[in-house]
Order: sequence, then structure tokens, then C-alpha cells
Amino acid sequence: MGIMKDGRRRSLAAMITMPILVILWSIPTLGLLVTSFRTREAAATSGWWTSLWNGGWTLSNYEALLSGSMGTSLINSVVVAIPATVLPIMFAAFAAYAFTFIEFKGKDLLFILIVALMVVPIQVAFQPMLDFFGPRGLGINGQFVAVWILHTGFGMPLAIYTFRNYMASLPHSVVESAKIDGASHFQTFWRLVAPMSSPAIAAFATLQFLWVWNDLLIAKLFLGGGANRTVIVDLQQMLGTQGQGQEILTAGAFLSMIIPMIVFFSLQRFLVRGMTSGAVKG
Repeated sequence: MGIMKDGRRRSLAAMITMPILVILWSIPTLGLLVTSFRTREAAATSGWWTSLWNGGWTLSNYEALLSGSMGTSLINSVVVAIPATVLPIMFAAFAAYAFTFIEFKGKDLLFILIVALMVVPIQVAFQPMLDFFGPRGLGINGQFVAVWILHTGFGMPLAIYTFRNYMASLPHSVVESAKIDGASHFQTFWRLVAPMSSPAIAAFATLQFLWVWNDLLIAKLFLGGGANRTVIVDLQQMLGTQGQGQEILTAGAFLSMIIPMIVFFSLQRFLVRGMTSGAVKG
């Protein structure tokens, strides 16, 4: 069956199972794509697979979609997702460096408390956050900055845990050598630790971006359905109570998948490496 690059023998079970899983995973996506080019009547009267040989394609769904608010919603999602991905990475990377390479009192206890926050449902914070960001508080509810703060706070525990475990697997001798040469913690972080931690950073960036992009609850509560609504909220509002707009819902859903797919396929080689490195150390 051959030998892989790392010297292990190829698994026959894996060679059979993985193509089957890929096919099963791809069928719903193919159905969504085909249905997005069908009329409402065709989608209601026949299966999507019939269009593969019967034709009946139309671009009217995408024309109706792009003539509406979808373009603005896509831009809003980008405006929300990029800062909400960068901010937790920036703060968590500094915190993880401190937990890994700096000695201070209560370090282990504080790290345990931060990691323990991952088991707390984010929904318990919605009511106090609505009050805090609302008219009786900061008055920023409905603005992008409110969603940036929330996604940053909710993403910090996992980011710190991931980065700290990865940094703990790095050779400490490199950091010690930099300290002997007179480098400050800031210089050591930016010139040594951050470049060596790029797989973990890219892995978390992928997960965080996908989570923020596909989020409905936070965007619905803290941005609403107005001019700042994201693409997921826009899709949720397309479908009326009696099924109106369902013909453009599939087109909108597939259009909203394009940017996350680009991000995922661009960073997928870092995903497994970044999430598994440090799993047995730190």
C-alpha cells in the first residue's frame, strides 16, 4: 500500500473511509449549489439532482439577491469578523507568553480560572451585556464595537489555552538565550516567540473567523436587523413566515460560504498542526 513521508505505512481503512466521507460531506453542498440556480417552482416539485440532466438553470435568484442588501451585509460581516479575529489573537498571544515564560505569583491559578471560563455558556452574559452596552450603559449597542468586544472576550479563554500549550512546546533555550543577550520580553515575543507560534495563531484565526462569520445570536442581539446587520442575520430575515423568499435563500447561503471557504482553504495546513502541537506538553 506504500509508505508515507513520515515512514508509516498507509492505512487501507483510511484510504477507503476518507473518500466516502468526502463524498457524503460534499453532497449537501452540491445540492445547495444546484438549488440556488433553480426557480422556486422547480425546487418545490422535483429534486435538485434532476437539474443535472434536465437543465432549467436560472440566474434570477442571484440577480434578486445582489440587487438587495446582500452586498452591504457581506461588507458588514467582513467589518465584524476581521477585528473580532485579530483582537483576541493579539491579547491572548501576549497573555500566553506571560503564562509560559514569565514567573509571577498565582500564575497557575489564574490560568486555571481563565481556562474554566470555556465551560461557561456565553448566553449567561447576554442580559448583563445588553444592559451594559445599552442606553443605560455605554450606549454602543447596535454598533460594530459592541460585537468586537463581545467576540474578543468570548474567544479569549480558548485562545489563551491554545497559545499557551503551543508556546510551552517551544524550546525554552531560545528564550533564555535572548534573555542573556539582553533582549526585553517585548523583543523576545515579536522576534522569536510570535514567528515560531504562527501555526497556532493561524489555526485559532481560522476557527475564530468561522465562528464570528457564522454567528447569528450575538449579531442579532447586539447589531439588530438594521443597516449594520451581518450576512447571517440578512439570510435569517429573507425567509418569511409563509416561506416567501426561499428561492433566494439557497443563493444567499452559498454566497455567504465563499469567504469562509477561502479563509479555511488558505489556512487549513496550519489547522491540525496548530491545534495538536503542545497537546502532550505544557
